[in-house]
Amino acid sequence: MDETRDLSLWKQNLGAVPDWVWGRTALETLVLADNGLTALPDGVGRLKALRMLDLGHNALTELPEALGEIEGLRDFLYLHDNRLTALPASLARMTRLRYLNLSENPFEVFPEVVTAMAGLLELRITDTRLAAVPESLGRLSNLRELHLRNNRLTTLPAAVGDLTELRQLDLRGNPLTSLPQALAALPRLEKLDLRWVALEPPAWFADLEARGCAIYR
Repeated sequence: MDETRDLSLWKQNLGAVPDWVWGRTALETLVLADNGLTALPDGVGRLKALRMLDLGHNALTELPEALGEIEGLRDFLYLHDNRLTALPASLARMTRLRYLNLSENPFEVFPEVVTAMAGLLELRITDTRLAAVPESLGRLSNLRELHLRNNRLTTLPAAVGDLTELRQLDLRGNPLTSLPQALAALPRLEKLDLRWVALEPPAWFADLEARGCAIYR
């Protein structure tokens, strides 16, 4: 590990991030997971070289707009297991980010800003309180994996059919009553996970399976 570029303060019981961290402007990876953090200072915006930021397993209720100043963040952003109910609008500038984990936060409304992150390959937003996903999800045309397990979804928008790069769709544990037929046209879908879902299988499932898509139910 290059100490000038990589910093892990995982599980150090910090309570707050030390100010000296924001002076490490050459950092490319920063792990602040499992520290009981309740706030993230604006200083995070100074870390322009970051490629990976791990803020998981904390107690964050909000994030600063300054986080969106790290426009080069492109590998991973872990925000899972916090107390977030919304995301700052500035995150729309993270168009190069490839992996985003928002799971285990009390979201009741899908954070629309996520749909501007055009570079996303994998999105995880499981174990929240989401009852709906917006049509704008279709803007994530590079997405390969979408994990929506254990939410309150009853259906998905037809725009999911625009996710033409999608390989895996995890919908386990949702109270689904229907799914859009647009899913049947996804050319690269390899896995549709519907375990613990009481959904009457639509006829077009047969078309997906005939193409080689594994449907778990």
